[in-house]
Amino acid sequence: MDWIQQFSSFSEWPAATASVFALVVAVLVGLLGYAILFKVLFRFAARTDSSLQQSLVSRWRHPSKMLLPLLVVLLTLPSLRFPWELADRLRHLVSLALIAAGTWLMISTIFGLREILLQRYDITVSDNLKARTVSTQVNVLIKIVVVLILIMAGATMLMTFDKVRQVGVSVLASAGVIGIIIGFAAQRSLATLLAGIQIAITQPIRLDDVVVVEGEWGRIEEITLTYVVVCIWDLRRLVLPITYFLEKPFENWTRASADLLSTVTLHCDYRVSVAAVRAELQNILAGNELWDGKASGLVVLDATDKTVVLRALVSTRDSGKAWDLRCHVREKLIEFLQREYPDSLPQLRAVVESRERSDD
Repeated sequence: MDWIQQFSSFSEWPAATASVFALVVAVLVGLLGYAILFKVLFRFAARTDSSLQQSLVSRWRHPSKMLLPLLVVLLTLPSLRFPWELADRLRHLVSLALIAAGTWLMISTIFGLREILLQRYDITVSDNLKARTVSTQVNVLIKIVVVLILIMAGATMLMTFDKVRQVGVSVLASAGVIGIIIGFAAQRSLATLLAGIQIAITQPIRLDDVVVVEGEWGRIEEITLTYVVVCIWDLRRLVLPITYFLEKPFENWTRASADLLSTVTLHCDYRVSVAAVRAELQNILAGNELWDGKASGLVVLDATDKTVVLRALVSTRDSGKAWDLRCHVREKLIEFLQREYPDSLPQLRAVVESRERSDD
């Protein structure tokens, strides 16, 4: 048949045309292998008894679509009959693309493993100390690893250029002097990087920690290698350098646990019935879901020349509930005093002396 005779004379085609055709075939073979491989992987990951996670296979999919055809092309290059200069540039270009695809695959694998690991730790629950600890360590360390991978990939790409390689040899000869210069120039950057590693290990802060910094109350929303984002209660974002949390004092309300003790302060007249207010506090807490039942009480905190100061103590599971419970208790106690003991509200006493004028 005619088409068989045409393909049988493949060796007689012009060298460049045959090489281009071989490249196209190599790419198609790589894409076909990619389709078959991931069809098998997705089917295997869908099995309940398999340890292969579908999320990890999904992250492999896009970089592999670039990596597998490039591998087939790289294997095909020695048999192509391009001019020497064009073949050398093509080989160099494929090598750069392979490094990029391999780097992409490594980073995708790291993020996939992070996703699989963090699925076991839910930071949205109220008692999430362990989850926040693991999440903070994993996120910070993964960012460090990704930066190192990108640096190594960039250096590997640069070393594929002959001129850059020659410069690299010259640089190594004077590495001592250059190292000192770079050390001084990058002193703050290195300090920031080390601070990120230190925070990941010692963990003075974690993701979703409740903190008070610069006089603002908020939650740790993001921790990077250079800065920390605090989501303030009114949804503003406070961005602080990561070294701030190693160099300056701040409040961490969830460092050891999420539960908190909160206080409500009332100024009352000296005629207030402390026992009645104490009993009313227990009535308020008994029907409130915000109270965790661990601690409650009311004491006379101070006695000034005008009022007595009462302090109500209540406990909650977390800081968000603490704020709501404090507001609720304060409101109900004020309503109780207004309704039952209005004379116990703060009063200002004055003595008015009247003098009668006598007619001369």
